[in-house]
Amino acid sequence: MAEQSERRSYLPAGLPIPSAAPDGLDKEYWEATRRHEIRIQRCTNCRAFQFPAEWICHKCHALEMEWVEVAPRGVIYSWERVWHPAHRALAEACPYLVVVVELRDAPGVRLVGNLLGDPRQEVRIDTPVDAVFEDHDEGYTLIQWQPSRD
Repeated sequence: MAEQSERRSYLPAGLPIPSAAPDGLDKEYWEATRRHEIRIQRCTNCRAFQFPAEWICHKCHALEMEWVEVAPRGVIYSWERVWHPAHRALAEACPYLVVVVELRDAPGVRLVGNLLGDPRQEVRIDTPVDAVFEDHDEGYTLIQWQPSRD
């Protein structure tokens, strides 16, 4: 099951703080992460999942969307070992691993996060991973990933 990271924070200070969009469209996603849940938008008409959140279904164009909790598990869809930081606050963190994870219970939905552990570890596509919720004192929670233990 998903668990709290053993480290206080995987990412260094100085990065921009993530927040919900000004229109509140993705507010439920960010509130769910603080509860250590993953909630994804789903169309009530065609039942298609989508991320990021939108006002309209990408598949059938219906306007009735709901938020559904999904298991904090997935498989690595893509990955990259970062040697050159995307932000100056990450300069000392290099190398680090960024993964794109396809969620097990929300087909087609992929989330980006860091793969915890040795940044030089071998990474394989389709490796099962579990979410690790990284709480920050500033009031937000990031989703990181670790290889599944089962």
